[in-house]
Amino acid sequence: MKLAPLLTSIALVGFFTVWDAPLKVINPSLVEASAQELSVQQKLDLLTKSKGQIGSGDQLRRFFFGDLEPIGIQPGGAGQVVNLYNKANNVTFSYCSTYDVIVAVKKGKVTKFEPGEVK
Repeated sequence: MKLAPLLTSIALVGFFTVWDAPLKVINPSLVEASAQELSVQQKLDLLTKSKGQIGSGDQLRRFFFGDLEPIGIQPGGAGQVVNLYNKANNVTFSYCSTYDVIVAVKKGKVTKFEPGEVK
């Protein structure tokens, strides 16, 4: 019975040590970006660079938590995409929730992207 607390402690240490390993495998730049403070322009550049990659939706939510306003839905991605507007930075992101990816980024308030941009 005295072994259970020891095993629990070891399991917790192991969990916290490797919790970001899957994220590092998927997209190492996501871990690097979360480890340091980035300017708004650096965040936008990183999101633009990683659009279409798995995890870019998570990155978007982390960078602009609470600042995104849905302004439109249109065909694209894997069915439908949602256009999210960030009023603070005047940027619109087109987001595919099926694959959790950003498919387009554009300055200004864009209610509908060109079909070729959100495929």
